[in-house]
Amino acid sequence: MSQQPPIRSTDTPPPRPDASMSLLTSVMDHSLDDGYAEATARRAAEGRTGMPRTLGAKLGLAAGLVLAALVVTVGAAQARITAPVVAKERQELIDRVESETAAADKTQKKVDALRDEVGERQRKALEQHGGDQGELVALLSGATAVTGPGVKLVVDDAKDTDQGGGGPRESSGFSDTGRVRDRDMQRVVNGLWQSGAEAISVNGQRLTALSAIRAAGDAILVDNRPLVPPYTVLAVGDGKRLSSAFQDSADGQYLHVLQESYSIRTSISDQDEVRLPAAPSLIVRTAKPVAAESANTGKGTS
Repeated sequence: MSQQPPIRSTDTPPPRPDASMSLLTSVMDHSLDDGYAEATARRAAEGRTGMPRTLGAKLGLAAGLVLAALVVTVGAAQARITAPVVAKERQELIDRVESETAAADKTQKKVDALRDEVGERQRKALEQHGGDQGELVALLSGATAVTGPGVKLVVDDAKDTDQGGGGPRESSGFSDTGRVRDRDMQRVVNGLWQSGAEAISVNGQRLTALSAIRAAGDAILVDNRPLVPPYTVLAVGDGKRLSSAFQDSADGQYLHVLQESYSIRTSISDQDEVRLPAAPSLIVRTAKPVAAESANTGKGTS
C-alpha cells in the first residue's frame, strides 16, 4: 500500500483573508470613537443626558430666547413706524413730478403760442414787402396755407417688414427690409417739383426751399421732425397733368421699381382739392428790391 505523505505542521497559522483590509476592519468593528464613547458613558453615569439640566444652563437658554424675541419685536415695530414715512415721501415725490410735468406742459403751450404769433407776423411782413408778387412769394416760401387741385401720393413700407425681404439695393450696401428710405422720399418730392407741383407737404409737414429730408435710424425726418408711415404726400397743381408727368418721369419709374422689386406699397390719385398748411418755421431775411437796385445803378452811371 502506498503511504500518504505526512502532514507537516507549522507553528504560524495562515494569514486571514482580510488581513490587507485592516483599516476597514477596524472601522467596522469600532464604529464609535473611543473618546466619544467614554465621554458619553461618563455623562450617563453622572445623569447628564440630552439638554443641560442645570439652573444656569436653563437661565442662559431662556435669556437667549428672550433676546431673540426682543430683536424680532423691535425690528417689526421699527418697520411699522417707518412705513408711513416712506409712503409719505413717495407720495411727495409723485406730487412733485406731476407738478413739474404740469408746469412743463404750460410752458410748452406758451412756446407754441409765441411761435405761432411770430410765424404770423413773419407771414404778414413777407406779404407786405413782397410788392406785386407778394402772394407768389408767400406761396413759394410756404408762408401761407394753400388750397387747390392736386394729387395724393401714398408711400408705405412693405408688409411684414420685420421678417425681411428682398436683397440689398444697388445704391446701398445695407440689406433691404422693404422699408421706405429717406432717399426714396427725396426722389419722390423732387420728382413732384420737377413735374410741376406748386406746393408739397409730407404727412402734414409743408416743404419749402429750405426743407431737408433726412434719416435717423429707420425713421425719416422732415425738418428734424420724425414721420410715421404711411407717408402721405400732397401736391398742389393740375391733378391729371401732374400725376401723368410724375409717373412718366425718372423718379416715378424709380418708385415703380421699388414697388415691383421690394414690395413697397404706393398709390397715386387725382384730387379735386387738397389743403396744405403753412410752414411751421419760416425764416425771413432782409433783401434789397431789384427795382430799387437798378434805379440806383442807373442814377450812378448817368
